[in-house]
Amino acid sequence: MKDVMGVIYTGDNDARLRELTMTRAIAALPVAGRYRVIDFLVSSMVNGGMRNVGVIMQKNYHSLMDHLGSGKEWDLHGKNDGLYLLPPFLTRENVGVYTGILDALRSNTNYLSRSKQEYVVLSGSSIIYNARMQDFIRFHLDSGSEITLMYSKNPSIQRDEYGTYLAVGEDGLVTDVESDPAKPSYPNTFMDVCIMRRDLLRSLVDKAVAHGQHDLIRDVLMPEVQAGHARVTAWEYTGPVWLIDSVQSFFRFNMDVLNSETRAALFPADLPVYTKVRDEMPARYTEDVTCVNSLVADGCIIEGTVENSVLFRGVRIAPGAHVKNCIIMQDGHVHSDAYIENCILDKQAVIKRNARLIGPDAYPIVIAKNVVI
Repeated sequence: MKDVMGVIYTGDNDARLRELTMTRAIAALPVAGRYRVIDFLVSSMVNGGMRNVGVIMQKNYHSLMDHLGSGKEWDLHGKNDGLYLLPPFLTRENVGVYTGILDALRSNTNYLSRSKQEYVVLSGSSIIYNARMQDFIRFHLDSGSEITLMYSKNPSIQRDEYGTYLAVGEDGLVTDVESDPAKPSYPNTFMDVCIMRRDLLRSLVDKAVAHGQHDLIRDVLMPEVQAGHARVTAWEYTGPVWLIDSVQSFFRFNMDVLNSETRAALFPADLPVYTKVRDEMPARYTEDVTCVNSLVADGCIIEGTVENSVLFRGVRIAPGAHVKNCIIMQDGHVHSDAYIENCILDKQAVIKRNARLIGPDAYPIVIAKNVVI
């Protein structure tokens, strides 16, 4: 698999995530106690044998650059290839804001042209999965197709008026593509992951941009499928998958990973998920505390009650405090005798003494970064 490179585009629409993406991209969102969304994408590629991974950034990318660093945690810091961070830069043709993934790829032509791999796995950054990329790549090579798409039949990632849906024949051939339909006609949801030859990708991008086109699905894949100019196949991913496109979906994913069976499916022993290391002391629990069905990261100090919650590194729950169905990100602090339920606290958020915050299960309360309540 050394002849395959990976490219991740992180310029997704993040308006529905509100305060959670004011200072970061979706790819940099903290999830599951110690990870970021992009950890799952990069780890899948590394586990699939890729040693050249490029991350195309557009806005709010400082948090992402800080997290990825040199790529050491993913073993992508060697002499050959490695992890390439590709933030936007200003030229006469590029004003720093990409109108779509085609513009982003066109602005990074130099990176694509100097890479040596024959094939490219191209991925978005708002879907969490942990795929066996070797199987995906092998399917593409055996099919003899020009482009292979990854899809899932999981209904939880279907959205009305959003997403791409595929009609797939028994031979794996894609016969129709829907983009942002009012009601999806097909159960197969495209996961924003595809593979093709690197020279084919470059030619498709150059041709599309030259004609003023910006969207990979509408302007490239749809015409190729409908006109039959290229053989496009699809590979089904049967593992757990989540689309992180709203506060509710972010909250639901973190609640789902509290289930031991879900965690076992998302983190199989042979597909580890790597992340940036932060050296901390183990979590400390004082006497007479209650902690039930929760993920508690290292560095936490638990002196109150925690139920069905995800606590990131360095969180402190003071004596008498009660946390239920909450997500508290790094270095959050809940003071004594406070009660919070169905809340999402961003980094360094503080809930003062005797405060009460109770949000509905379907619409959790979001406390922005560094905010004191």
